[in-house]
Amino acid sequence: MTRPALALFDPALLRPAALDALRKLDPRAQLRNPVMFVVWVGSAFTTLLAALRPDGFTVGVALWLWFTVLFANLAEALAEGRGKAQAASLRGLRERTAAHRLDRWTPGAAAHLWQVTPVHADQLARGDIVLVSAGETIPADGEVVEGVASVDESAITGESAPVIREAGGDFSAVTGGTRVLSDRIVVRITSSPGETFVDRMIAMVEGAKRRRTPNEIALTILLVALTLVFLGVVVTLLPFSRYAVEAAGAGEPVSLVVLVALLVCLIPTTIAGLLSAIGVAGMGRLMQANVIATSGRAVEAAGDVDVLLLDKTGTITLGNRQAAAFVPAPGVAERELADAAQLASLADETPEGRSIVVLAKTRFDLRERELASLCAHFVPFTAQTRMSGADLPGGRALRKGAADALRRHVEALGGRWPAEVQADVEAIARRGGTPLVVADGARVLGAVELKDIVKGGIRERFAELRRMGIRTVMVTGDNRLTAAAIAAEAGVDDFLAEATPEAKLALIREHQAAGRLVAMTGDGSNDAPALAQADVAVAMNTGTQAAKEAGNMVDLDSNPTKLIEIVETGKQMLMTRGALTTFSIANDVAKYFAIIPAAFVGSYPQLAALDLMRLASPASAVMSAVIFNALVIVVLIPLALRGVRYRPVGAAVLLRRNLLVYGLGGLVVPFAGIKLIDMAIAALGLA
Repeated sequence: MTRPALALFDPALLRPAALDALRKLDPRAQLRNPVMFVVWVGSAFTTLLAALRPDGFTVGVALWLWFTVLFANLAEALAEGRGKAQAASLRGLRERTAAHRLDRWTPGAAAHLWQVTPVHADQLARGDIVLVSAGETIPADGEVVEGVASVDESAITGESAPVIREAGGDFSAVTGGTRVLSDRIVVRITSSPGETFVDRMIAMVEGAKRRRTPNEIALTILLVALTLVFLGVVVTLLPFSRYAVEAAGAGEPVSLVVLVALLVCLIPTTIAGLLSAIGVAGMGRLMQANVIATSGRAVEAAGDVDVLLLDKTGTITLGNRQAAAFVPAPGVAERELADAAQLASLADETPEGRSIVVLAKTRFDLRERELASLCAHFVPFTAQTRMSGADLPGGRALRKGAADALRRHVEALGGRWPAEVQADVEAIARRGGTPLVVADGARVLGAVELKDIVKGGIRERFAELRRMGIRTVMVTGDNRLTAAAIAAEAGVDDFLAEATPEAKLALIREHQAAGRLVAMTGDGSNDAPALAQADVAVAMNTGTQAAKEAGNMVDLDSNPTKLIEIVETGKQMLMTRGALTTFSIANDVAKYFAIIPAAFVGSYPQLAALDLMRLASPASAVMSAVIFNALVIVVLIPLALRGVRYRPVGAAVLLRRNLLVYGLGGLVVPFAGIKLIDMAIAALGLA
């Protein structure tokens, strides 16, 4: 679920943005944008001329030049203001929260043996154990070490539906500031005060020192070069004009005010005024999709990604193997196997054990038994036995576990290991599953097939990535048989099996050496080196702290195919820059036909033929061009913040469309706009 976007001109954003735009008039702030700094200098110079020799034309030009700078500042302030509004909503999560620290806690111990000390959240240290009950706020980032509960994470993810957080799985991570809705959980704190995920989110969202991307830097250099060229041209016009007047013996040389107006209208003020806003808004749009980008460079790079590497566990699959089928031994009914497997799993708190209980209930309506009523002694799983189970009254000893461990157990009791069960175990392994064998004493009942569950809809998403020209590669530590089975089910283009952190890193470097841009999504500490190497690194919010710190983006929804939205946002940002640059350069043409005849018609009457718009007067022509130059920035702010609509089309088609819409539009619209402004000025008698 994505966050609802704030209206582009919401009063709650517009008022502070307007004040911020005024603060940005500081020349030190303007120096960050060389083109707009030239406009600022021109505005100050024209204001000085108006103060020395005040007249309506000079004052009017000075005011509209200041408006041009203010509107450019407003575009940037609005883009930044949306990020600050998002950060303000997150900041409420850092309020002083009470916590219940467990100073004496043993896993599985009765609650009355716990020693609870009330403290404030900022007194907690990394490694502390806290108890969080229904209705209480989780005091800091941590990991659930006991219990299961539904948690409201809407303040973080924007998703209204609660999520389940439980011990022993990939969904054990909890975030400080979220709220427990039901049950209670024991949490081990994994962050220090001031270093929580919410703190980092706020810093990411409202960070003022946004690094410019390579594309933005290159475009800025181009704009500065154009500005220097036009500055040189305009500077030479003054002596040229004076020489022409002396040679003709008539007319007046062009005024300094007109030359400043000409310079401001000819340099690429439109794109320069919106360039920073486009970059800030690109990162903001990712936030709307529940992705926090720590680098504008990564957002831009996402638009050109060629290869996507995805970790399997927790990314392509749900993260925990789930019971998928009961495979009974000869002479054993499937229901009997399911019943024994459920009884052996009632005290098993692992996701696999719970999935066996659920499968038996779903397939055969075998309801969970009350543990106390069974009078059973439950045998926990250990690394030595690799089995777990239950001893029931009447001498029944139910066991489930790895096939080789169960075989030794059954044969030690004098039982026979059926060849058919061995064949079933091998078939499950070939399919990429994990076999668990169930026995009642020395009698083998059959096997339970555990398999990785591929996340719903992921195959269709990978097909969409393929249409966008992105090659998908699954990386996993599983053997080749298991990896091939999951890769085929998920629909990825390729896979890397038995992948070590070094192998993942080498694969990324291999693709990068071939000139490809590589993106990676992952959630584990073993993914951290590869995430750090990738051009675009998306860490899952449910992942480890190491993965989040190595990535340059964090997906709050932990959706591995979120890269589709990330790629679209990156392409949209590049397309928006290109479209507005095309429009900015094209709309200068109309200003030539407005200001050049007005400035020099006194010396060269023949230039009146260039007045295609038949403007009311030279003063009105200059004023109309200056006003249009300022207002067009305001008109284009929504486009800069929303971005040009992304369509998955080829580069040639996209170029033709941009030239038609923004190139031709940039030629035609200014002629109409300047003429309408001129008519309004003439009607009001202002020039």
